[in-house]
Amino acid sequence: MKVQLFIQKHTNHITWLVAGLIILGYLSKYFLGNILIYQVSLAVASIIAVVPIAIHAYQALMAKVVSIELLVTIAVIGAFIIGEYNESAIVTFLFLFGNFLEQKTLSKTRASIKSLTEMTPTTAEVVRNDGSTEEIEVDDVEVGDIVLVKTGAAIPVDGVVVEGNGYANEAAITGESRAVNKAVTSSVYSGTILSDGFLKVKATKVGDDTTFAKIVELVEDAQDTKSHAEKFIDRFAQYYTPAVLIIALLTYLFSHDFKLAITVLVLGCPGALVIGAPVSNVAGIGNGAKKGILIKGGEVMDSFAKIDTFVFDKTGTLTQGTTTVSKRIYYDDHSKTALAFAAKVESLSDHPLGRAIQQYATAQHIEYQSLKINNNTTIKGQGIVAEVADQQVIVGNLKLMLAKHISLTTQQQADLQQLQEQGSSVVIVAIAGDITAIFGISDEVRSEAATALKALRKSGAKHLVMLTGDNQVTANYVAKQLGIDEVHAELMPDQKVEFVKAFQAAGRKVAFVGDGINDSPSLATADIGIAMGSGTDVAIETSDVVLMKSSFSALVHAYRLAKKTVLNTKENIIIAISVVIFLLLGLIAGFIYMASGMFVHEASILVVIFNAMRLINYGKKTSD
Repeated sequence: MKVQLFIQKHTNHITWLVAGLIILGYLSKYFLGNILIYQVSLAVASIIAVVPIAIHAYQALMAKVVSIELLVTIAVIGAFIIGEYNESAIVTFLFLFGNFLEQKTLSKTRASIKSLTEMTPTTAEVVRNDGSTEEIEVDDVEVGDIVLVKTGAAIPVDGVVVEGNGYANEAAITGESRAVNKAVTSSVYSGTILSDGFLKVKATKVGDDTTFAKIVELVEDAQDTKSHAEKFIDRFAQYYTPAVLIIALLTYLFSHDFKLAITVLVLGCPGALVIGAPVSNVAGIGNGAKKGILIKGGEVMDSFAKIDTFVFDKTGTLTQGTTTVSKRIYYDDHSKTALAFAAKVESLSDHPLGRAIQQYATAQHIEYQSLKINNNTTIKGQGIVAEVADQQVIVGNLKLMLAKHISLTTQQQADLQQLQEQGSSVVIVAIAGDITAIFGISDEVRSEAATALKALRKSGAKHLVMLTGDNQVTANYVAKQLGIDEVHAELMPDQKVEFVKAFQAAGRKVAFVGDGINDSPSLATADIGIAMGSGTDVAIETSDVVLMKSSFSALVHAYRLAKKTVLNTKENIIIAISVVIFLLLGLIAGFIYMASGMFVHEASILVVIFNAMRLINYGKKTSD
């Protein structure tokens, strides 16, 4: 075992030693005329080089796998039997040298992951109760601890700023290098860099629970997840490699040409075919990771490339999600009471419309936090019923009012319609059975959405759909601005899922794009779930693709990247198969021999790797 470990550790040194012996052998033959040194040097080179190859072959056999290394090992033994030391030395050197170059180039495709892991903070300055600071291992930080972050330092935890001000570079989380201002109450993420200022941060997530840690784990796992092409090639190789052995045996039995049979073994190695798909997968996922796009593996990449229907949630996806109260209509003299009750009830929810009402109440200096709620019921897709200050308060949409047998007057219906036609979402407030207020809440459409949706169509999307819990009039207003093909409004989460299933039943390949929180059932049901969110736990765990900076440009790039990666994989497979066919035809025609064939074989491996590496920089040029 120790010998195996030593050889594996020093395989690169063995490669260069073998190269030196081959050079020595040829110099001895052509410059010194010494054939003995020539043969001895090449024989020793062959023996040294075949050892690490044979070890890999043995380990594969123990796992019941007939590997490429086994073919090369048998070929070298055969070359020794017929005294072709030069052939065996060159074949083994080319194989080792090919592996060396393969590892070097593959390491470049994993550079994005390495750069992520290197950014992981290792220590943190914790502020103690007496005001002093102590530097400790980041794994020893606990939730609730206050951490001091100075200019130029990496933020070691997920948390909330409790003191200080500064600018954080969040490229590790979002892929966006623009510095983001952080002040008191701002959220910060582990792994981001404080480029200016100082912060005291109260830890809310530490260690492996941080967003950054989950991103690194997700991308590392994704690069090890095989695509459909890789799974096919694995199955193919299981049968192909033994088939080459059988063909070589038959070649010998029919031709009685041992050297020809050995050459068949060498030329039949499917190296480029085996490496072509994984390296494309790794490079494509690495490209996405650098841009804040997390794609969960090669299988997801395959499925994403086939998407023809994009289904969007509205609030927080097609719109900014930063809703504000744009219109207030009161129907009694107690406007402050209606606003206070509505804000208190909405404090039970994290819905964007509810947050808008709370923010508006705070801006109007309405004191609502001290109000007491005795009972409350949340009705999905409709609103909340609660008891505040001994009065029943209902806050929600028209569907909820009708369900509670609260009717609108003619004037209230007209007000409601006017707000909806202006593109506002509407929240109705009823106290003690009477409607007391209607709030119009606006959420601006994302400025880049219309252009991005056109780009999606140009890239292959055939059908764009909006599914929203908002009212039909508002939904139609937004859809018209963006050029959405199909709109379904006033839906509850389970109804959105039914629409996704209906599209799938119709033969469409569906991607659902949402915020990763309210839409998790639809994200999980669709062929591809895409979360446009800032790294929430649900987004990372539920979705197949996570767009950390929540931008439509990232969505377009991810879609194009998936198509480009799948195309690149197919190119590599075609290259690999073409090389094998060329070698076999060359062998039959008599212009390909063992050493030259091995050279072409190893060159083909590098070709597919370099082809895949083009994906690393995909998207930097507009021509892409």
